[in-house]
Amino acid sequence: MFVSNPFTLLSQFISPIFMQVYMALVIVAVAIGTWLDTYHKGSAKFFMRRREKARAAARRQVTAVEITTLAAKTIGEAVVSGEFGRGKRRVSHLLIMYGFLLNVITTFIMVYGYITAADTPTVLPALWDIGALMMVGAGLWFFFYLRVNIAFDGDPPFSLGRADLFIGSVIASAAFALIWHFVETVSADATVNLIFFGLYLLFTTLLFGSVFWSKFAHMFYKPMVAFERKIEEAGGASDLPSLARGRSGGS
Repeated sequence: MFVSNPFTLLSQFISPIFMQVYMALVIVAVAIGTWLDTYHKGSAKFFMRRREKARAAARRQVTAVEITTLAAKTIGEAVVSGEFGRGKRRVSHLLIMYGFLLNVITTFIMVYGYITAADTPTVLPALWDIGALMMVGAGLWFFFYLRVNIAFDGDPPFSLGRADLFIGSVIASAAFALIWHFVETVSADATVNLIFFGLYLLFTTLLFGSVFWSKFAHMFYKPMVAFERKIEEAGGASDLPSLARGRSGGS
């Protein structure tokens, strides 16, 4: 299971073109969903107005070197999910994020580079499966134990809302990816293989096709907001309370 390219085996039943076109459509779906989410919420206009307001209120000009440093710092925080602080939520988020990246990146490599090849590097399917396992494990941990409404509101574990669409589709997509890959390696029955592949495709389509309704687009917004905040603080235009001012005012 960890050594075979699932998409090469799939090509025995479905034309390789199908998955290549599907992956291209995934990119289009994410782009359109993100744009619709931005347009619907007015995020682009909000950022533009906020940037103009910050520039007008700035006490000093932020240099190009500072901007580059702040951008690098923002990326560094995003890479380690620094906004979650230290705790279980941060660990689960990191596992889901890196599992997702491993699975998606290796999917693209195997689909476009090795789908018809007989010599796929074994590291690719291994990382694909490991990524899916990370998503399932950390996703279930988050879903049943770390969700805010479960941890603090005392709601039943299966109390679902639109906010759960992303994590639910992540878990289902990764779970059926593993099940499909396992079934594919132990059974030559085309019907059985296609059933589980269809379930994997269904939830993967739900994951990438529901960007407008889920929290998927937040992964783009959060770093942008954090970066804008840093620029504002560096220029002296931030509207966040100053810790130094708070201490001096209370003394």
